[in-house]
Amino acid sequence: MTSPDHRRPGPGHRTRRDRHGRGLRGRLVPATVPLARTKAEIFDDLVLDTVETLERRFAKELAGVEFAVEDVPPDLNVYDTDVLEDGEVPLARLLPGRPGRQEVPPRIVLYRRPLEFRAMDREDLADLVHDVIIEQVANLLGVDPDELA
Repeated sequence: MTSPDHRRPGPGHRTRRDRHGRGLRGRLVPATVPLARTKAEIFDDLVLDTVETLERRFAKELAGVEFAVEDVPPDLNVYDTDVLEDGEVPLARLLPGRPGRQEVPPRIVLYRRPLEFRAMDREDLADLVHDVIIEQVANLLGVDPDELA
């Protein structure tokens, strides 16, 4: 009798094996070497770094504000004033939220691909992400972006 932990895979279930019929035997990289990160993960980290810095300084004002990342902007014919554009290409969007019974919190959405396209390197991208977030938070709070930076 076999235990439930040692069941054979059923039809349609494949185990991962290398070409010699063996599974992975050990680590792929040494513990001291970080695994490769995708562009999306790197971008998310840049956004998170800026948001965390702002939240430490403006915790009360940013309580409940959501920050999101989308790969590309939605296909709209006309963008409102809540969209930060560069040459008619949206970089970010501020959705102010709605108070009331079905409260919707304010939301700032950054569009990853247009921002990456405009950056020369990772450092330039970090600066651009920071500037865009500062601009959108300033719009949300109704203050000058220089006050936040």
